[in-house]
Amino acid sequence: MVYSISKKILNIVGRTNATYNLISEGDRVLVGLSGGKDSILLSCLLARMRAHAPFKFEFKAATVHYGLNEDLAWLTKLCAEQNIPHEILHTNIAQTIREKRREHSSYCSFCSRMRRGVLYHYALEQGYNKLAIAHHLDDAVESFFMNFTYNGSLRSMPPIYRAENGLFVIRPLIHIRERQSIDFVRSQNIPTAPDCNCPAKQPDSDKPPIARSATKHFLQEMERNNPTLFTSLKNAFCNVHANSFSDGAFLDAQGA
Repeated sequence: MVYSISKKILNIVGRTNATYNLISEGDRVLVGLSGGKDSILLSCLLARMRAHAPFKFEFKAATVHYGLNEDLAWLTKLCAEQNIPHEILHTNIAQTIREKRREHSSYCSFCSRMRRGVLYHYALEQGYNKLAIAHHLDDAVESFFMNFTYNGSLRSMPPIYRAENGLFVIRPLIHIRERQSIDFVRSQNIPTAPDCNCPAKQPDSDKPPIARSATKHFLQEMERNNPTLFTSLKNAFCNVHANSFSDGAFLDAQGA
């Protein structure tokens, strides 16, 4: 059975793709498929897009195996049933984290960099020109507030950017809410990867992702008081007035 994706999700992703030219004729796209709700939705969306879009492109989903004895047979089966080309990339990331990560530094950022590095290497080696990541609007907003409150910078997640290695990184779900991914997997009874597959949630972890969790709860409370919060923030991300801040690179009165 091919999973059913809501028209609302299809419309939002279609508009996002058209606005930012994320995927077009002749592209070869590698999708980072962790087995979580968001990356499963993204992979299913690209399978549907490949079948119905007025342009031709190739894609494959790649799952990074952390070396934690993860059983990914269920994910291989899901991809086969949904006509999603899939490959598992075996690594020793979990062991590298234990050996190389600075004590009390973030598991998530270190793991993310290594996981992205594996995907970059495979994509370039296999001739893909784009890497699709399943970040959604909630991720972008949370990252904005975390950079704002912890790092002192105004920074979020763009729909597309070019990495230093020349590979384009795209985020087709960037205007989708996290709850839409949750609704998708629940409505279709889709299994997702367990938390025990996450290196940051291993018994020996001394640095669980507390900052992101706190930011998520903060935003949930703000949204309860202002139901249009995320709509406003999405619009704000598309309507940046850089010269209204204090960064000299953007000020209009240089040399005054």
